[in-house]
Amino acid sequence: MVFPVYFWVLFAAAMLISAIGFKKYVWFISLGYGFSIAGEGLVMLALFGKGLDVGTALACAIFFLYGCRLGGYLAYREAKSASYNKNMTGEIKQDVPFGVKIAIWVTCALLYVLQVLPVFYRLHNGAGSNAWTYIGIVVMLCGIALESAADLQKNRAKKVDPRRFVDTGLYRLVRCPNYLGEMLFWTGVVLSGIGGVHGWQWLPALIGYAGIIFVMFSGARRLEIRQNKNYGKDPEYQKYVKTVPILLPFVPLYSVEKYKWLVA
Repeated sequence: MVFPVYFWVLFAAAMLISAIGFKKYVWFISLGYGFSIAGEGLVMLALFGKGLDVGTALACAIFFLYGCRLGGYLAYREAKSASYNKNMTGEIKQDVPFGVKIAIWVTCALLYVLQVLPVFYRLHNGAGSNAWTYIGIVVMLCGIALESAADLQKNRAKKVDPRRFVDTGLYRLVRCPNYLGEMLFWTGVVLSGIGGVHGWQWLPALIGYAGIIFVMFSGARRLEIRQNKNYGKDPEYQKYVKTVPILLPFVPLYSVEKYKWLVA
C-alpha cells in the first residue's frame, strides 16, 4: 500500500492545523479536527483545481463549509460556556506527557486525512463525478443540517433552563442528534467515493470511516456518563433515557456506558 504524494500534502496540512492542540490538549480533537477538515478541503481544491468538475468541487467545498462550521461552533462554545469548560476540565486530562501529545497529534492528523479519502481518491484517479458523487453530497448536506439544527436547539433549550437536560426537538429522536449528524455526514463521504475509489484504496478510506464512527460512540458514552451524574436522580430523565435511543434512531440501544472499550 503506497500513498501518492498528494496524500502526504494533506497529512502535512492536517498536522500543521491540528498542532493547535499543543496550546490546549483537547484542541487536538475539537478545534484541530474541524479546522483540519476545512483545510483539507481547501488543499484539495488547490491541488486538483484543473481536474475538478461540479461534483468534486462541491464535495471539497462542503468539507470547507463543514469544518468551518464545526470549528467555529466549538470555538464559540469554549469561549462563552463556563459549564462546558468545567466539564472538559474534569473529563480531559490536562497534565499529559509530551510524548503522548505527539502520538495523539500524529494519530489525529492521520485520521483526519483518512476520513476524506473517498473524495481524494476520486480526484487522484481522475474519475470525475457520477451519480454516487451527488448522492453522497446530498447525504453530507443532510448531516450538516442535522448537526447544526441539533446544536442550535440545544443552545436555545439551555438558555431557557440551563440546569435541565434537553429532550425537545431532535432530542426526542435520539439523545445525541449532533453525533448522529456527524455520522451521517461521513456516511455521505463514503457513498460519494463509490465508482471512483478502487481496490485497496477502500481499505484506508473505510478505516477512517470506522475511526470517526468509533469516536462518535465514544463521545456519546462520555456524554451519557456526564448526564447520568448531573441528572440521574431526576425521574423525568430516567424515563427519557429508557425510551429514547442514545445515538441511532429506531434502534433500541439506550445506553453505552457499560462499554468501557469505547474510550477515545
